[in-house]
Amino acid sequence: MNEWMDQARITVKSGNGGNGAVSFHREKYVPKGGPDGGDGGVGGAIYLAADKSMRTLQTFRYQRKFFAGDGEDGMSGLRNGKDGEDLTIRVPLGTVVKLRETGEVLADMSREGDVFRLIRGGRGGFGNARMATPTRQKPNFSLPGGKTQTYELELELKSIADVGFLGFPNAGKSTLLSVISAAQPKIADYPFTTLTPNFGVVEHRGKTFVAADIPGIIENAHEGVGLGIDFLRHVERSRVLLHLVDMSGLEGRDPLDDYHQILHELEAYGRAVTDKPRLLVANKMDLPDSEENLARLRAELGPDAEIFPLSAATHKGLEPLLDRLILVLEDLPPEDAEHSMGLFRELDPYPPQEWFVNVEDDIFYVTGALAERLLDSVNLEDGASVRNFQKQLRRLGIVDALREAGAETGDTVDFCGTQFDFME
Repeated sequence: MNEWMDQARITVKSGNGGNGAVSFHREKYVPKGGPDGGDGGVGGAIYLAADKSMRTLQTFRYQRKFFAGDGEDGMSGLRNGKDGEDLTIRVPLGTVVKLRETGEVLADMSREGDVFRLIRGGRGGFGNARMATPTRQKPNFSLPGGKTQTYELELELKSIADVGFLGFPNAGKSTLLSVISAAQPKIADYPFTTLTPNFGVVEHRGKTFVAADIPGIIENAHEGVGLGIDFLRHVERSRVLLHLVDMSGLEGRDPLDDYHQILHELEAYGRAVTDKPRLLVANKMDLPDSEENLARLRAELGPDAEIFPLSAATHKGLEPLLDRLILVLEDLPPEDAEHSMGLFRELDPYPPQEWFVNVEDDIFYVTGALAERLLDSVNLEDGASVRNFQKQLRRLGIVDALREAGAETGDTVDFCGTQFDFME
């Protein structure tokens, strides 16, 4: 089975905050001690970390759910709950993280050592010891911890290489990579031998660079035909493109047509690849008809066109090409400026704080995530807790909204399943 994965979908959720405790100090001879309920612990956060030792998203084939630890509930004796355990998700360099629902890019993990907090944990709820005031000395209620929401993310790997090899299947990309580096890609005489980008470190005249053999592009690759669309995006993270053309024409292809077709695919994909430096390599010059085809190519491109004739199989012509690559790379910045600063946006851990008022059969319904959280925070058997609840309803404008909807004193309000009489 092909183990390469450059796209994955995962589910993430930071930890819920622990609930505050309701407790009163009790010991011998102190029958009516004060409130001593501790606070809930903070939920664990979710972090992303760029890891250069990872080459694919294969890890996410087997693990797709990533939940940080919940904070513990508060306890009596003013003991706070423990914070939830943070969770770090490691991804390969070049991974772009998107919010699945909107496609918005949240993180571009393009630099080794990048660590980014994706979602903070839910806040810990206050225990009743924290709810005490000079006029409310024995609060019989606490606040719940923050309940966090689940997100679905898309991970997309765009490989980072100094030099990316482009060309039709069997143009000789894998062979070239194998002779200029220690890489050992699978090589055979049939299309799409290379199903995954192969990487190799090239050393030449005291300089080193990373080269990537990108799987062969075919016609209409930019529209999703064949393997092309799955791998064209890897070209975006190559600083220099090496365009290989099989000059032999032994497979019934015209080298000039191959050359123009690759250009067409790059142009159709967009400026992210067409604006990059590109060197043209006339490969397989050791085979019959190659010299004639090279002459045709030179005639079409003109005398000023820079073409590097070589034979990867016989190692002839490698030195001029490698010399030129070193010079081109030295003239480029160390990283693409678009990604040198990174891109990070932290997600809100909580569900949308919304509430709605609807009227049906003379009953006023209040619903929504915020309304549910408010109801969770109230102790309906404690007068101080109910008064605090009413205060929150006024502060958030829910009372005004009920009034505008026609509610009058004595009308029934269904608040997330619990019914009250509306009071002005």
